[in-house]
Amino acid sequence: MSAACVFQGEEDTRNLYKEGDVVIGGLFPVHYSPRSFKPSYQKKPDCFWNFLSFSARALRWTQTMAFAIEEINQRRDLLPRLKLGYHIRDSCDDIPVSLRSSLLLVSGPPDLNANSACRGVPRPVSPVIIGDAASGVSMAILRTLGSFGIPLVSYFASCNCLSNKKEFPTFMRTMPSDAFQIKAIAKLIRYFHWTWVGVIGVESDYARFAIQLFLEESSKYGACAAYVHFYPVLLSKESIADLMQTIRGSTAKVILNFSGESELQTILTECRRQNMTHIQWIASEAWATAKSLWGEFQGLLTGTLGFAIRKAEIPELWEETFNCKLNVSLNRHVHSDAALSRRPCAEEEEAPEAVRSDYSDVSQLRVSYNVYKAVYLVAQALHDMSGCTRGCSSPVSLAFRPQLLHYMKQASFNMLGEQVSFDKNGDPIASYDLMNWQKGPDGSLQLVKVGFYDTSLGGEKELVINDTAIWWHWGQQGPPASVCSASCTPGSRKATRKGEPICCFDCLPCTEGEISNETDSLDCRRCSVETWPNEAQDHCVPKTTEFLSYHGSMGIVLCTCSLFGLFVTMAIFGVFVAYRTTPVVRGNNMELSFLLLIFLSVCFLSGLTFIGEPTDWLCRIRYTTFGISFSLCISCILAKTVVVLMAFRATLPDSRVMRWFGPAQQRASVFLCTCIQIVICLIWLTTRPPLAVRNTRHHSSRIILECVVGSDVGFWSVLGYIGLLACLCFLLAFLARKLPDNFNEAKFITFSMLIFFAVWITFIPVYISTSGQYMVAVHIFAILASAFGILLCIFAPKCYIVLLKPEKNTKKQMMLKK
Repeated sequence: MSAACVFQGEEDTRNLYKEGDVVIGGLFPVHYSPRSFKPSYQKKPDCFWNFLSFSARALRWTQTMAFAIEEINQRRDLLPRLKLGYHIRDSCDDIPVSLRSSLLLVSGPPDLNANSACRGVPRPVSPVIIGDAASGVSMAILRTLGSFGIPLVSYFASCNCLSNKKEFPTFMRTMPSDAFQIKAIAKLIRYFHWTWVGVIGVESDYARFAIQLFLEESSKYGACAAYVHFYPVLLSKESIADLMQTIRGSTAKVILNFSGESELQTILTECRRQNMTHIQWIASEAWATAKSLWGEFQGLLTGTLGFAIRKAEIPELWEETFNCKLNVSLNRHVHSDAALSRRPCAEEEEAPEAVRSDYSDVSQLRVSYNVYKAVYLVAQALHDMSGCTRGCSSPVSLAFRPQLLHYMKQASFNMLGEQVSFDKNGDPIASYDLMNWQKGPDGSLQLVKVGFYDTSLGGEKELVINDTAIWWHWGQQGPPASVCSASCTPGSRKATRKGEPICCFDCLPCTEGEISNETDSLDCRRCSVETWPNEAQDHCVPKTTEFLSYHGSMGIVLCTCSLFGLFVTMAIFGVFVAYRTTPVVRGNNMELSFLLLIFLSVCFLSGLTFIGEPTDWLCRIRYTTFGISFSLCISCILAKTVVVLMAFRATLPDSRVMRWFGPAQQRASVFLCTCIQIVICLIWLTTRPPLAVRNTRHHSSRIILECVVGSDVGFWSVLGYIGLLACLCFLLAFLARKLPDNFNEAKFITFSMLIFFAVWITFIPVYISTSGQYMVAVHIFAILASAFGILLCIFAPKCYIVLLKPEKNTKKQMMLKK
């Protein structure tokens, strides 16, 4: 027998093969290695062919590929001149087995017909492979077959790394890239305000790339990973104990797992053994619809959330399963007469309950739909090639043409109401259903769609969630809280802890004058000059204005005292008018006494100008009124003191002093001294006059409406001039205090000036150290105290004699010597 006719390698009959003009290869993990399996490197890699390692889902995917090819062969509008075949092998979810199977696919299976002229000669090779389910397996196949330019179309490999066209130029998929799934998961976590999430994954390229993308994407929304833990595919006691310790040592209540269902079984078994039932699981797409986990771990997985690729109903597959035709069928393709002659489906066959096994369950066609689209992608590309290429008499030569991959990338077709197309990286448009694991009335798993994620919607509209439809773990009424630190309420800000993730922080109250009106605010902002924080420090309110008001208690007291002083002054004025002919009134310069009483009345009234809301004109009036009124009072007292001294000198022989200081000169001296003060006030008002201002410096929470003096020189000049007149009065009165009159007015003037000095010397430091309405109150108090001091010291003794001791109010008594 010729050596060229010998098939090199072991013959393997465990595959599905159907003849065709173009044979499409398929790889499906119908079996997988059990958890206890470890490679010995002493024998060739192979599957464990037993029921425990059997995957019903993968068998359904295999059925879908075979069905899709049969369906295409029956159609008259797609590849009418070509017959498609298939060569499907088991990848066992294992890289060595997958590599061997893929090489067999592209080499062609041997013809094992005993009657063949050359037994073992390969049949037609597969120009394209549909597979594999795992990203790691797909990468290994691509690195092996990529140099031959053989396209690989995956239906379940989602690793974002496979979108790298420089490394994997012949790769396409009907499964969206993990980059989109990760964005969906990150937005899901943000939606439920989970900022402290545990992230675990199997040691694989799929999990590593996915977790790296998740960490980058979730950080944009302020979420942190409480821990990131990778565990080996084959979990030993040490590795599972290490993982359980990591989970137990964290406060995270939400765990995101990137793995397949087989790796997760060991973890869930240990979680159940250690009674770790508080976990809210977030499923990666790889196990978001894995029903095989439910029977044993439903107590742990109830409430699980995960994104699954969009479900589709393939009416033809349903009809194929039950060998009947649905009453409302989406199947519009032209099939053979046998397909058209099927009986209508009975009511019990249309019900989902009619499908009980995982293998025959066509109610959740997700990955199966991807397989379906992958087959139609290849068929559409072949159809486009056959329509654009001349001389295509040989189907096999057509299948091997390098243009196949080009036509696959350019393919765009409608399938079951969905427009199927691919981007420059060979990735489809991303669209996911948000699935919630709920317990049905009979205890079975109900995969309930509670939302969706669609990248074509864009922005915040991409994720839509129906909160009311979600069944949370252990029957909770809402999502569990999974945070490192509780949210900072408005009125506080976040302060990150040194050496810890940004999700772990302390809440510090905003400082005085600052607010934050958002939850988890990073900074507090200062209120404007005119506003101040409310008690909760979550928004600014207008500041209260403060001034000495007539309605306040202090304003009422000071106003009452001013009016009382005015009343007493007027009463004394009335007494003096009534008794103006008596010696006591006449003997102490009656005219100056009347002027002094009038000017004291003005002093009491000037205190009222300091009460009320300040304005520019009121500020100018109050200071000038105060300065001029007291200058008039002190000038009168100064004139009275001079009169006392002159009166004593006039009693000496040959003295003519009183002729030089008569009533006219006395009045002139009063107004002359006052004119100096008026000039000072005019200069002050024309240069830098007093102004009303809104003072926000002394009190942060209040605006003080006050008068500022404008020119400090002008203000202190007014006070200084009054003080100068008072000093002259005091000096002259002190010199005349012991003159030998029975009623010497000089000593009462001395006492009044002492009180005046005491009041105003005390006033200066107190005035400087206070602010606001208290400063104004101090000023009014000084005015009233000094005015009352002058009034009582000078006029009280006279009123006492006039009203209570009339017998002393005689000329004889006035002329008596002490």
